[in-house]
Amino acid sequence: MKRVLTIAGSDCSGGAGIQADLKTMLANDVYGMSVITALTAQNTTGVYDVLESSPEFVAKQIDCVFEDIRPDAVKIGMVSNTDIIHSIAQKLKEYNAQNIVCDPVMVATSGSSLMKNDAVNALINELMPLATLITPNISEAEVLSGFNIENKDDMLKAAEKISEITSSAILIKGGHLTDSADDLLYENGNIHWFSGKRVDNPNTHGTGCTLSSAIACNLAKGFTLAQAVQNAKDYITGALNAQLNLGKGSGPLDHGFKYREV
Repeated sequence: MKRVLTIAGSDCSGGAGIQADLKTMLANDVYGMSVITALTAQNTTGVYDVLESSPEFVAKQIDCVFEDIRPDAVKIGMVSNTDIIHSIAQKLKEYNAQNIVCDPVMVATSGSSLMKNDAVNALINELMPLATLITPNISEAEVLSGFNIENKDDMLKAAEKISEITSSAILIKGGHLTDSADDLLYENGNIHWFSGKRVDNPNTHGTGCTLSSAIACNLAKGFTLAQAVQNAKDYITGALNAQLNLGKGSGPLDHGFKYREV
């Protein structure tokens, strides 16, 4: 069985972060492991408090995973401060981690900020260079590129700009556009568009976490980057189409939808 590690924050309501990642890994037939960077007090209506792990404790968790059950892929989600980012980067280099998918989580679905300003530079300079793929949404790609994105042409310009600061492949998720829901994979100058049919479902809590985890699962299983993205998109479309409706805000996906289709 392939093994995937998620390095991210915990969502006590179960829809995003570590909880979404582990559910996604189970549904995608890999063995999931976790390193918790922060505890969050959140639900479908917002993030109400954050208690960060110490950089030393994050490093120790990574040691425990790699020295016993080495992962075939790593997904990085919520990393909220510079010292934690530095610890993660050091350890991933020490263990020569492979198939790293970095989801630059800056803002929650509810609109709550999840990353301190100085951590953005650390993310760019220390974690992104280690990644096989980074998966920003429109607002995150705007931060990384430095300009507004309103359409697919802007997405391509942003990908080209972001490629100047990282050698990683870039998947800009178009779900926040008004004219389409297409995603752009930009890899070493090569362009691959993934057409997306917008699912009529207001419950999108944890979609970014879920997609990046599903991509990591597929990379662990040996799929090419483009096929890993397509497989992950197919999975998240199924989870949205299941129309789970929980909570008072933007609710979670049905990560286990395929088990109820039998």
